[in-house]
Amino acid sequence: MSLDEQRNIIERALAEQMLYHALTILRQWAKEVGADLYSDRIQSLEQNYRYAFNYFLSNDDSDRDGILVRLTYDVYRLADELYGDVRIKRGLSPQMVGFNPDNPESVMHYFSACVHFQEEDLDWLRDAIYDPQRSGQALLAMAAMAQNLREVFQERALLTLIEAADADSELISNQATTFSILLLAQWDIRIDYFLDLQDAFFNHILDAGKGLTCLNAIIRSSQSNLKTLFKQEVQEMDEVPEELRQLLEEQHIKMGDEQIKDKLGKMTEMLPQSEADYLQAIVDILPETWVYDMIVGEEDEPNREMALLYLSTGKMDLMWDHLDEAEDWLVNRLRSGKATPADYINYAHCCFIRGDRAMAYENYREARTQMQSARAFMGLFRPDRKMLVEKGVPLDYIYLMEDNLLRLN
Repeated sequence: MSLDEQRNIIERALAEQMLYHALTILRQWAKEVGADLYSDRIQSLEQNYRYAFNYFLSNDDSDRDGILVRLTYDVYRLADELYGDVRIKRGLSPQMVGFNPDNPESVMHYFSACVHFQEEDLDWLRDAIYDPQRSGQALLAMAAMAQNLREVFQERALLTLIEAADADSELISNQATTFSILLLAQWDIRIDYFLDLQDAFFNHILDAGKGLTCLNAIIRSSQSNLKTLFKQEVQEMDEVPEELRQLLEEQHIKMGDEQIKDKLGKMTEMLPQSEADYLQAIVDILPETWVYDMIVGEEDEPNREMALLYLSTGKMDLMWDHLDEAEDWLVNRLRSGKATPADYINYAHCCFIRGDRAMAYENYREARTQMQSARAFMGLFRPDRKMLVEKGVPLDYIYLMEDNLLRLN
């Protein structure tokens, strides 16, 4: 069983408060890294879990749930520490021993690869975030650390990113908010047990009203990330934030645009080649996450705005109960000349549901002809099959429509 498979088992087990399942794997990890301290902590957690279970059998106490939440949190913390050590042991992550704060490449390498951030590392980042002279360094470190936290969850590091939403620099604040939303959505399965993260999100992002703007940007996938912003193909160097331009001016000597682009290109080699797949995966799950619920809330207007925003990215997910509104929006989209195959499919869905099968076919066919293959088309069409049935389209009608669309060249 791979390390990722083991971690997934632990995540699922702890999400359901099945602590023994998780601790069984953690014992294997502790043995692998040869740390007696971990074995002692596991033994203590198992003993506390047994006490909690015995207490559950003999008492009806409202505090029982609180005890289990605290125990689950403790196991998560242990799992995160052990996971980092196992990665180092297996050569999946390097053993980091500090960085040169005056070297941008060193900063990015450290914050993108370190699996056990020390408090002094985070203190350095906090100082840089609020120091106008070092905001470029902070921006690089935050981007690298956010990428790191996708793979290796570190609570204190994520707290630092959330707190950075208070930064005086609007660029840093927006990036910190965006990174925080993405990571909280990705790690949604465990958020109920990390109460400090919830409190920090309320205090630094939600109360300040910063979440909705960045959430909208994420859904549009237009929030600038460093990889996109600093590609070597950038033609207009005015797009490069002044903080980073200053950071890259060696010895206070003005570099030309081409030199800056070369420098940026070398640094961004450590960032992922594309954010598209990751952003798309997050956008797909966002409506089911804690962070989305906290930002959007229960009020109808933000929800409707978000539903239309999702529709603008080709997703009907939040508009199935507002088909008239969806159809009106899609008609205007098709008339604008900017429609995508997903827009044609969604408009065809609306036609199919209200019984206009001919119009549905014409728009499905238009989407199909714009796409490279039948497989690509069905990748967009088939996930909505269940909702079409729920909205009253007979399943045999759907099969008949699919059969005739698949035969198109």
